[in-house]
Amino acid sequence: MRRIGLVWGVLLAGCGASPAPQFFGAERHEVTLDGYRFVVFHKEDMAEVVRLGYLTPRQRDPVPALMVVAAERATGCRVLGPLRGLARSPSLPGDTGEARFELKC
Repeated sequence: MRRIGLVWGVLLAGCGASPAPQFFGAERHEVTLDGYRFVVFHKEDMAEVVRLGYLTPRQRDPVPALMVVAAERATGCRVLGPLRGLARSPSLPGDTGEARFELKC
């Protein structure tokens, strides 16, 4: 039984992040910026960025700006604005674990 738990743990750790339903079939990219790890899902003129790993509230401050950079680097497009945003930024309200952006490609 212990082996089964270990196998599931390894399999789940390898997944990293899953896209929201509207991003099923999207291109998946991994980006690391300043030690922060992100997965970017790119579909048409939209991107979803998921931050990987745990951060304390103090460590989250640079995340909104880094998510924009991650989306632009992974897609080669310019971020126009948030579809759904992030915490700690007046233009990107919400969670620093996930954001969705409109892109100009």
